[in-house]
Amino acid sequence: MKLYYSPGACSLADHIAMHEAEMQFDRVRVDLKTKTTDTGQKFDEINPKSYVPTLEFDDGQRLTENVAILSWVAQRKPSLAPSGELGTTRLIEMLAFISTELHKQFGRVFKPASDEEANAAREKIGQRFQLISTMLKGNYLFGAEASVADAYLFTMLLWANKVKIEVPQKLAEFSQRMRGRPAVQLALKHEGIE
Repeated sequence: MKLYYSPGACSLADHIAMHEAEMQFDRVRVDLKTKTTDTGQKFDEINPKSYVPTLEFDDGQRLTENVAILSWVAQRKPSLAPSGELGTTRLIEMLAFISTELHKQFGRVFKPASDEEANAAREKIGQRFQLISTMLKGNYLFGAEASVADAYLFTMLLWANKVKIEVPQKLAEFSQRMRGRPAVQLALKHEGIE
């Protein structure tokens, strides 16, 4: 199994989650500017969408998109998802929220069409972080144990720090808790972050 990633990109969430699940996998670094892997292969041949993450299974099948990959990881390691009758649905709900309401908005900050667009996106991201801070059900999104959604949220908080978007204190503390997890430290080390 191979995870195609770019350092510090959204694929970091999958990288962390796969370490949390104690999965064995190879990592293939992708240069998103040149659209090539660290072996020189054209990334478009692997994923025509031209962005990470991409998870390639040993049989050659590929899975893309954070929501799909993170859901797949949680299916294999149920402790990385909330329990209960609606556990899986609640996980997808949170992953979709992070994907559409945070992740997508950062594109307007990283590559804005105008200053007005960047400012509007920054404001919306700040509002969404404020909302998420009220949703924590303990140390993590769903309670006392980390989930794959926490890995995704942590990645978004790294991005917020990078572009100097202030986050609520509860999320700053959450980010520090996540940073202390061995799986997070290992993924950051593998990606050469900090």
